[in-house]
Amino acid sequence: MTQLPAAATTITVLPHALPECPSARVLLFAMRRMGANGLSDARAAHAMFTMFGEAFRRPLTLMRGLMADMAAHAAAAISIAPCCCARMTASEQVLLAILARVEIRPDSARLLMQDLLGQRHVDGVLASAAAVATAFADEGRPVVL
Repeated sequence: MTQLPAAATTITVLPHALPECPSARVLLFAMRRMGANGLSDARAAHAMFTMFGEAFRRPLTLMRGLMADMAAHAAAAISIAPCCCARMTASEQVLLAILARVEIRPDSARLLMQDLLGQRHVDGVLASAAAVATAFADEGRPVVL
């Protein structure tokens, strides 16, 4: 059996570059921290506080709700990379794409969510994603990919 070079393995497991959008980067960081350390992760909360100032509670609470909804409704594991990774997994990229388009292209976001979760009925989780996207947009920090 031949072994792939480390670079080929990294590109296979982490096929997407980090997003340019600062809001998407904070979402990715919070998602990774909460996925690894639980919904009450202090560094995820600090990242939200740093981005939103005193208005951090709404986006943070809604992000926690989205993460809990996804964990409860996913039929298969959703791959999340460690915080130090300079690239994204396919699942992370899909979630950011959902958050970027849930308000403007909801049918597309629904299909992506169905693929991500492996479920046909994703209305509740999609509503959570829309709430997160709206919270970011309301504070002047829309997710753009």
